[in-house]
Amino acid sequence: MSHAPTNKSSGPMQRIRRDHKARNFHQAKWDEPVVFELHRPGERGVIPPGTEAGIASEVGGAASLIPAAMRRTEAPKLPEIGQAKVLRHYLRLSQETLGSDLNVEIGQGTCTMKYIPRINEMLIRTPSMMELHPLQDPYSAQGILEVYHRLDLAVREISGMDAFSFQPSSGTQALLAMASIVRAYHDSRGEGEQRDEIITTIFSHPSQAATAAVKGYKIITLHPDEDGFPDLEKLKDAVSERTAGFVVANPEDTGIYNHRIREFTDVVHAAGGVCFYDQANANGLLGITRAKEAGFDMCFFNLHKTFAAPHMCGGPATGALGVAEPFVQFLPGPLVVHEDGKYALKDQPDASIGKVRSFHGVAQTVLRAYAWIMALGAEGLRDVARIAVLNNNYLYHKILQIRGASAPYIKGRRLEQVRYSWKQLTDETGVTTEDITRRMCDFGLHYWTSHHPYIVPQPFTLEPTESYSKEDLDEYIQALAHISEEAYTNPDIVKTAPHSSTVHRNDESSLDDPAQWCITWRAYLKKTQSK
Repeated sequence: MSHAPTNKSSGPMQRIRRDHKARNFHQAKWDEPVVFELHRPGERGVIPPGTEAGIASEVGGAASLIPAAMRRTEAPKLPEIGQAKVLRHYLRLSQETLGSDLNVEIGQGTCTMKYIPRINEMLIRTPSMMELHPLQDPYSAQGILEVYHRLDLAVREISGMDAFSFQPSSGTQALLAMASIVRAYHDSRGEGEQRDEIITTIFSHPSQAATAAVKGYKIITLHPDEDGFPDLEKLKDAVSERTAGFVVANPEDTGIYNHRIREFTDVVHAAGGVCFYDQANANGLLGITRAKEAGFDMCFFNLHKTFAAPHMCGGPATGALGVAEPFVQFLPGPLVVHEDGKYALKDQPDASIGKVRSFHGVAQTVLRAYAWIMALGAEGLRDVARIAVLNNNYLYHKILQIRGASAPYIKGRRLEQVRYSWKQLTDETGVTTEDITRRMCDFGLHYWTSHHPYIVPQPFTLEPTESYSKEDLDEYIQALAHISEEAYTNPDIVKTAPHSSTVHRNDESSLDDPAQWCITWRAYLKKTQSK
């Protein structure tokens, strides 16, 4: 199938060659208001029948069954909208959205966007799953508790840890839980006040330093050595009797895998510190290397990334938190156990850091991850890692051939992702990575730049995972190559993008001013009506 334009317009997409793999794309664009602005008093989607007189006389009004202190004094201010209008509104918004079901989603960088098996989506929508309630008697939830227990055993094998909790609702919450366990561990040994420093690296995710800081730790950050790896000698200088722990991602968010990581954990352990591992980037490690053999005391996986559960716009997510035996007593509880032929929720000892969220994590995400692991098996998990690394290094090789693109720090192979740079292209053309982000949308594609701090100048971060074919990767590469050519020959096409997408240029001047933030419609009304 040819992806060349079929119309005779002289727009920017006309420049794509007929043999080009990048697709001609034009997204639907609706001037669609916020759903609250569609409100019309009296409009209804469904009008339920009234309660029959006999039933009402027998049971009374439903509101009377609610304790007085819990009753609303006025109805919630929800939009009143007819069915057809609701349908049009959300379908229009869906047409303005790209995602892994619609495009080659390698541009989400460290978020590990992969194909979600649709049979697993069917599993979580069965009545037995949809009607689960976290407060029901464990005796009536034996099936899902067995899934929790079996997933615990599986990720123990994958990581080498001795117990897992699925309570954290994200990787960042799992990091906070690990920092809390570090504090509880040192407090139990009478060294809590003395050990007040956490060591991390400049390439690691900012949540590592942020969560440790929330727990009151001072942060020491290691920068790379002359080869681009975290500096081992600087670590040796940094550790002391004040070292509480060492937290790192490996591979880090640039795609750099520190092959000497065991030397780092040995140095920290010799100083009395705890080593905890951010394994959000574990997609290239499954079945090949484990946290235990790397010397870590704790680790977490993002089930909503590595184990093929969806991000769902920030949730429901699960940061699977695993620990070695000396730290099991500190895990958030309860934990699922198998005793006397039954599955139960067992409270943790008093040493536990306590709950980090309500109940026991997201059952649907746990089921998806378990089904994915069981479908693949041990060899299948290794294939996931092998293909992810192969795809990434093919992409790495091809992108470095594009004019203006580079990959700073270490040379040679990377693991499952790379943080690239357009610095040369920006210096030579004035086109920035943000410009290219918007231009990619004209091809039905996009990419993520970087989290702060921007260690890599003019960054863009790609992670192809195991889900994408060579043909998919070639389409993405050719789109980038085409935009690079535009930047050098007609940069205004890129700087004025997008031309065929709903994306636009945002005014970000208010992002650092909380007085201008409006997280909810009610907050928006308060702030706009008070002016």
